[in-house]
Amino acid sequence: MKKVKITLQNIDNLFSERLSPEITARARTIFLKKLSLLAHRFYGGKMQTIPMAGVFGFNWFNVWYTPGVSGVSTAIRDDNDTSFELTGRGNHVAVVSDSTCVLGDGDCTPPGGLGVMEGKAFLMKYLGGLEATALCIDSRNKDGEHDPEKIIDFVSMVEPSFGAINLEDISQPNCYTVLDRLKERCSIPVWHDDAEGTACVTLGALFNALKLAGKAMNSMRAVFIGAGASNTAIARIICEAGADPGRIIMFDSQGALHKKRDDLKTDSPDDRKWELCNKTNPSCVTDIEKAMTGADVLIALSRPGPDIVKRDWIGRMNERPIVFACANPVPEIYPYAAKEAGAFIVATGRGDFPNQVNNALGFPGILKGALLIRATKISDRMVIAAANSLATFAEKRGIHPENIIAAMDETDVFPHEAADVAMSAVEDGLARISKSRDEIYERAKKDILLAQDTVHLLIKKGFIKRPPQAMLQEAFEYAMKQVSG
Repeated sequence: MKKVKITLQNIDNLFSERLSPEITARARTIFLKKLSLLAHRFYGGKMQTIPMAGVFGFNWFNVWYTPGVSGVSTAIRDDNDTSFELTGRGNHVAVVSDSTCVLGDGDCTPPGGLGVMEGKAFLMKYLGGLEATALCIDSRNKDGEHDPEKIIDFVSMVEPSFGAINLEDISQPNCYTVLDRLKERCSIPVWHDDAEGTACVTLGALFNALKLAGKAMNSMRAVFIGAGASNTAIARIICEAGADPGRIIMFDSQGALHKKRDDLKTDSPDDRKWELCNKTNPSCVTDIEKAMTGADVLIALSRPGPDIVKRDWIGRMNERPIVFACANPVPEIYPYAAKEAGAFIVATGRGDFPNQVNNALGFPGILKGALLIRATKISDRMVIAAANSLATFAEKRGIHPENIIAAMDETDVFPHEAADVAMSAVEDGLARISKSRDEIYERAKKDILLAQDTVHLLIKKGFIKRPPQAMLQEAFEYAMKQVSG
């Protein structure tokens, strides 16, 4: 194969001039997974620790460490809240996972989630000006079972070192138990990005999709495919934002959720699926084709496709149907196929298709806002405020069916989001300190630009090496071979 110069900007064209749309989509996935593996090996991970303070001579070690730092220890001892000002705690997030539900790959063993958790920390730094540490833990008890109590105890013990906790990739139902218990126990924000983060960004994209389609939140009919942590949280949050639960039908791997699903019946107060069984699908519709007939919105977060969502289902939907197919790494239906079936707007979780519904649009701004106001928790109202912020930002610069929400390179969205979240925390009485919206916006913007300038300077000075062309070439040739074999 003749070698060509490969970049992430021209890769789509290089595939599409050789392959059909369906094979191009598959080749792109293979390419990105292979390149990611090669790049992680090349760099040895994604994160490192560098000082915020300077070394102005070796005598300064007496200030940063012993004996001077004793003054910091006793000051914090006498008033624990000063730890947010005298240490990095006030801008530091723990990304905690037991790696039991990593992307679409399931249980990857405790260290198997490190790549994803480091990625989360990477995005927090670059997009939110936050410091973050990946903590992948073994949640198995003495019987070899994944025990939520192990995660709860671990987070409770490390709480004094962090300003917020980001839970990630924990299988259900443990994820619900862990989140609910830690929200009660901890005095800092604890949030589950797979659930609340996905709900935030999905709601933000849905706000604008409904505007473009000329539909209303309170009258739309919605079908959900998948009833995991993400989709159950989305359903709950969009109902908080005005959707009618009686006009929602959700499907899990065993069928539709409804009040007659005795296999899901439970007395547990944190069982999201049984709660939705009692609030949604009052007619107990069980057939997916019947549910899809006349639906305005399809939100799928189930398992990787591309044939989980059938073209015929989309053809049964109401006029100007909205389709969110957000399984990773392959959507339940490829955008081109959904469009051919009649979809008006299609969103996925991937950045190489239009309308990326990605948690990275939510958590950097939300956590930044929560930390700058020193919030005690993240409420549903704060999540909805962030969704409105995302939608408003995109609407002001212009939206259309192929561009319904801000992209990650529109970095000014994050300080706006941080400011809106912070103001919501103040209104909810969850803020420990008082700052104006402008103060939050300016501080968040300053921190984000500093983080990005630092990365760019490290690249310019050669401390972060540029990826070699041979690496991209290898990934491209590997992908072409896989789809051509």
